[in-house]
Amino acid sequence: MSQQALANGPLRLDHVAVGYDSTFVLSDVSFEVQPGDVVGVIGPNGGGKSTLLKAIARVLPLRAGHVTLAGRGIEEYAGRIAFVPQREEVNWDFPVTALDVVLMGRYRGAGWLRRPSRADRERAAEALERLGLGGMGGRHISQFSGGQQQRIFLARALVQDPLVVLLDEPFTGIDAANRAVFHEAIAAFARQQVIVLMATHDLEEMAATCSYVCCVNQRLVAFGPTRDTYTPEVIRETFAGRLAVFS
Repeated sequence: MSQQALANGPLRLDHVAVGYDSTFVLSDVSFEVQPGDVVGVIGPNGGGKSTLLKAIARVLPLRAGHVTLAGRGIEEYAGRIAFVPQREEVNWDFPVTALDVVLMGRYRGAGWLRRPSRADRERAAEALERLGLGGMGGRHISQFSGGQQQRIFLARALVQDPLVVLLDEPFTGIDAANRAVFHEAIAAFARQQVIVLMATHDLEEMAATCSYVCCVNQRLVAFGPTRDTYTPEVIRETFAGRLAVFS
């Protein structure tokens, strides 16, 4: 049975706890996401939004609980879980080109020691072309604007043929044209039954983009359809009363 067929099921978190050193950032988080759902993860700074995505991506180890996809451990699908990090977490001076970054999405499926094939390079070039960066693969990553750099990492996600896409603050510091590229990509993922989780501090963007909302503040405050869960009461509880305006 193929990996795609095996993964035709929900992403499930059961009593997940994550932390750094001796400090817990998130505790006892449980929810389930169905294929094709787009989930906005919101909460205050330090509340655990990015930590949650990194736990699903296995960038951070779990202190407790389990993450499964279609009933199997998430580690079985490591090459098909795509993570688009925040721009400020990337070393843009590292000596790699745009094409090198996109090809990293192929390495996880092929194995780190195997050289990328011609087919891999063609897939990477096609992904850059699709996102409006055709012919720019040979440029150093520092030579791109902030929005273009985000698109490069989105192209890396595309070539993974992902089952789950994790976007960490994808709309921060980018213009309307780059926002439109991400909106189109998110909608395409949903149509293809890919699960998308997006951590964001932009509540208006979340409400307009996501079918579900996950509210965290060191714990799971609420999870459910955006139209039912994105309420003044839930937002006040999530941000501990620090939001004065709800729109």
